[in-house]
Amino acid sequence: MEVKIFDNLSALNVGFTEYLKDILKDRERVTVALSGGSTPKSLFDYWAQHHQHDIDWKSIFFFWGDERCVPPTDEQSNYKMTQEHLLAHVPIPERNIFRIKGENDPAAEAKRYSTLLQMEIEMVNGAPSFDLVILGLGDDGHTASIFPHEIKLWKSNKLCVVATHPESGQKRVSLSGKVINNAQRVAFLVTGAGKAEKVKEIIERRKDVKDIYPAAKVKPVSGNLVWFLDREAAIELENPAITGIVPEGYVTADEFKESVIRKIKESYKAHDKTSEQPENPKS
Repeated sequence: MEVKIFDNLSALNVGFTEYLKDILKDRERVTVALSGGSTPKSLFDYWAQHHQHDIDWKSIFFFWGDERCVPPTDEQSNYKMTQEHLLAHVPIPERNIFRIKGENDPAAEAKRYSTLLQMEIEMVNGAPSFDLVILGLGDDGHTASIFPHEIKLWKSNKLCVVATHPESGQKRVSLSGKVINNAQRVAFLVTGAGKAEKVKEIIERRKDVKDIYPAAKVKPVSGNLVWFLDREAAIELENPAITGIVPEGYVTADEFKESVIRKIKESYKAHDKTSEQPENPKS
């Protein structure tokens, strides 16, 4: 497992793009399962604005890790978000796009998409093996659309499962753990201080929480798991293990720790200065 910490979301987008380009080198077909959420949306905008022509889009085949059971025109659709922020702006062939059809009956669609994966994705050890699965992390520790209250779905023998959102009751179609952990590479994209506590628990205490949070069950058989974090999402980590290429905006472990210490010292100094100010004389 690798943990890559970036100064901000923009730097993370740059770092992940270099990671993707490295996967694409000398490859004619790379299968990628996409994620929804605000962090991928930012990444898609970055690609649409800055990488229309230097990424080999014809070699990328897009699938989805999960989808809400809504039509593709619905604002909640992961496909619609990807279409508006990425697909409409880059020269990717239509034949390279394989969406989950959220407008279909959930159970029937899970079965259909499972069959499609077996036809389009290389099979390894009896299951589809994506070149890359991109995941997000929910505030409750869910990933894809497998939530803590349905964590049993992770171990389903099916390739795709029907999940239910714990609050809205909305049905979703999601890849199962069987497929996610069979990928050649899995990458978490996580940003924001709101995710820091879960990031710490899952990275540093995985064995303790793997039966609580579905995201803690992500452990690809390939061993290729990378966490892409911004500084805020990584703030609770004690010993971030950083390896690999260091792009502009990337924060090493020592720099990260120094920045935290520096901020704490600055806050103390500011507090001391405020305390030393004389009281206003009485008029």
